[in-house]
Amino acid sequence: MTHPLDYLPSAKEVGTYDPDTLTNNFSDLHPPLTQRQAMIESQRCLYCFDAPCVEACPSDIDIPSFIRQISENNINGAAETILEANILGGSCARVCPTEILCERSCVRNHDAECQPVLIGLLQRHATDHMHFEQHPFKRAASTGRHIAVVGAGPAGLSCAHRLAMLGHQVTIFEAEQKPGGLNEYGIARYKMTDDFARKEVAFLLEIGGINIQYGQRLGDNLELATLRQKYDSVFLGLGLGTSRALGLTGEDAPGLMPAVDYIKTLRQTDDLGILPVAKRCIVIGAGNTAIDMATQMARLGATEVTLVYRRGVEAMPATHHEQEIAKTNGVRMITWAQPDEILLDSQGHVAGMRFAKTHEQAGRLAPTGETFEVAADAIFKAIGQGFDSASLRDPTAAQLARDGERIQVDEMLRTSLPDVYAGGDCIKPGQDLTVQAVQHGKLAAHAIHQALAAKQEAA
Repeated sequence: MTHPLDYLPSAKEVGTYDPDTLTNNFSDLHPPLTQRQAMIESQRCLYCFDAPCVEACPSDIDIPSFIRQISENNINGAAETILEANILGGSCARVCPTEILCERSCVRNHDAECQPVLIGLLQRHATDHMHFEQHPFKRAASTGRHIAVVGAGPAGLSCAHRLAMLGHQVTIFEAEQKPGGLNEYGIARYKMTDDFARKEVAFLLEIGGINIQYGQRLGDNLELATLRQKYDSVFLGLGLGTSRALGLTGEDAPGLMPAVDYIKTLRQTDDLGILPVAKRCIVIGAGNTAIDMATQMARLGATEVTLVYRRGVEAMPATHHEQEIAKTNGVRMITWAQPDEILLDSQGHVAGMRFAKTHEQAGRLAPTGETFEVAADAIFKAIGQGFDSASLRDPTAAQLARDGERIQVDEMLRTSLPDVYAGGDCIKPGQDLTVQAVQHGKLAAHAIHQALAAKQEAA
């Protein structure tokens, strides 16, 4: 199968970018704290008793406790405090939007202080420098129960680890050839460097009792009915597997592709120089994926990167911090414009896009009647991910109650089918954050454990 951008030059052929420049462009976005910096920063914390930062953390990490442990130079203790609440605390420290969660709630976050305690960087410091002789969490005595987890993304991995801690055997069924989900395939390369996602999964699996089977896709070579028959419970951590369509003629033309597909390729390549690069490209959308795509294309050597969003800056899903990253990298942002027509050259390749200017009218988005064009060699759509309904096409999975396109669950993460639970991006409630997916997996594991224990007592 040919790549939608095969006709474009590679990064090595674009501009004056050399291997060292590319490597530097995709090094850590935020350099980690030194030991001295971490010590000084940890001592800024007031260790609030009723800490607002904890209230803002979706995974309930005891933030004042782990920061105090850092200030006492107890790095292993700090890491254990973090990982007990969030086993993927290392990756969450890198990708979690702390600026709108814990750090926004920090009592130091006011004009006189200039900035909140740097909770995310302190969390990373603890998880990066921990040195355990063995896995810090022990498995409980075997329950004799075996749980199936579908999806080795943050929700599935979190659920599996907690179930293993509680004494259950777990088999994870993963569609891809590597575990990690979004952390492995969907995060900007400069946010998750040095093969960190793989190393974090390897650490998680050290608890034992977890087996992963790859190339197993629900709705394809895996059926929910079979899982329910063979296992005591099932957890679905399916994520969001499809990119939304623009709904325009020419959407399958060479040069137009989902941003997530390009990011996946970028994250899996060993040689950034071989990646196809558009000298002029358009990114449609304004979420974190759009920012990641635009910034990475600029860092690969594109000379003109334009991000276009149908509403105003204040409505952008990406945080102000993420927007500043894009601007710093020379990304041009156009707001109040929506795709109107894909422009093609004589060979059928993308040549640009016509946009319709928009405005808000009676609370709804409406075209103004004006249009404009932007020339481009490639267009990347980042207008959101949808739930892949094909994963629920077997007769049993089709019975799952849905909330819109996503799976409906109750407060215990139970679906409408007995002994089937779900969490992460495939369910409706939430913000589609990695840290929240981890929390869903953890809570579902406890719900599964309690339900199985109740059954045993009843028997």
